[in-house]
Amino acid sequence: MKKYTDKGKKDTRSGFGAGLYEAGKADERVVPLTADLKGSLKMDAFAAEFPERYYECGIAEANMVGAAAGLAIAGKVPFVGSFAEFVTGRVYDQIRMEVCYGETNVKIASSHAGITLGEDGATHQTMEDIALMRALPNMVVINPCDWTQTKNATIAAAKYDGPVYLRFGRPKVADFMPDEPFEIGKAYVLNEGKDVTIFATGHMVWESLQAAEALEAEGISAEVIDIATIKPLDTEAVIASAAKTGAVVVAEEHNMAGGLGELIAGVLAGSCPKPVEYVNGKDQFGQSGTPSELLAAYNMDAAHIAEAAKKVMERK
Repeated sequence: MKKYTDKGKKDTRSGFGAGLYEAGKADERVVPLTADLKGSLKMDAFAAEFPERYYECGIAEANMVGAAAGLAIAGKVPFVGSFAEFVTGRVYDQIRMEVCYGETNVKIASSHAGITLGEDGATHQTMEDIALMRALPNMVVINPCDWTQTKNATIAAAKYDGPVYLRFGRPKVADFMPDEPFEIGKAYVLNEGKDVTIFATGHMVWESLQAAEALEAEGISAEVIDIATIKPLDTEAVIASAAKTGAVVVAEEHNMAGGLGELIAGVLAGSCPKPVEYVNGKDQFGQSGTPSELLAAYNMDAAHIAEAAKKVMERK
């Protein structure tokens, strides 16, 4: 099993901030907009370096998305930033009509996603945003796993011509991915295995690697694949791995409805039927607690991923 080293705990939202700054240096068309959350979205470095290209919109997310669509039509590359709960659910109509229907080149930068937002609780957490965004025609959905991948995914999003939903989080998590260009639409095989495949996205990728390490100690060979791009999904990689191992676990910090689990199950049902177990938020809202407490409480940590892997192997 390939070992991944935690280079140091970092929050993925800071990876976004670093990527936004790099994208802004490379392309003067890049313009961020935020709803009174410059610090939370880590846009500080960009705003300090390029103040004339930074737009503070106040707590008016719908107006922010409309302004971003106008900037895109004028040839800019706007990134709108807010908490995942507010930049999807609160402004869904604007994203649908002004961004996706018109295919405008707007990037939705979504921080504080999932339950690992932690103590802010259910009103600020969201485990429904991927379902909302991947249902929209023309929208690319990216959910990177660590600081490094988030930085590089942000740079890739800036170069992509079209709507992008970029999802990241607040807690400091392991930073372990190599610093290499991000490829939209590619699934990353992090560990090759033969007994079971674990498809994971976002913060659940590191948890899945820890689960694979625990499984290896029990003589179980787990393949771990990072689904950093949820839409478009790398269906060839999904089918190839499932066909090889014959058993699948899908781990995501999102509810079952409309998430990665349902997406992969649909792909397999049509091309390569295999047993699947799901590690996700089921059909629940979040609650207050530390990120680690919440992952354990919702059965979404490494221990539960390993348990799901053993369970699905029994169904081969």
